[in-house]
Amino acid sequence: MSLKDRISEEIKTAMKAKDKLRLETVRSVKKVILEKESEIRAKGQDQLSEAEELAVLTQLAKQRRDSIEQFTNAGRDDLAEKEAQELAILEEYLPAQLSDDEVAAVVDEIIAQVGASGPRDMGKVMGPAMQRLKGQADGGKVQALVKEKLSG
Repeated sequence: MSLKDRISEEIKTAMKAKDKLRLETVRSVKKVILEKESEIRAKGQDQLSEAEELAVLTQLAKQRRDSIEQFTNAGRDDLAEKEAQELAILEEYLPAQLSDDEVAAVVDEIIAQVGASGPRDMGKVMGPAMQRLKGQADGGKVQALVKEKLSG
């Protein structure tokens, strides 16, 4: 079942359960997917690939994380809580996030593969790391880890 189909089923379920937050969140996901599909139709594609769907979900999750941080810094814990609840719903559709130790192991492996030795080699490591960890780890966390490993 494609993500679009899962989202459509989830909308029906949320409507029946009168779960307003889930309904809003899932509808926003469907809206973004439909927008992306209309963009790719102009390029001759029919529907989004799994990787493109994952990219959409990852982008939406990142937006929620950024919003949580901004609302928390502004003292708007009520809005931060709502964003956190929406993020939890979005994470149900994302692959399981890797632990810090698992991310560190992947980064170590990539550093060894590309022969990176210092901060100047960060670009050589980040590309393959993000390709391999796509959807499984936050990019900011990966970047900080790579920077730490290459600096130390």
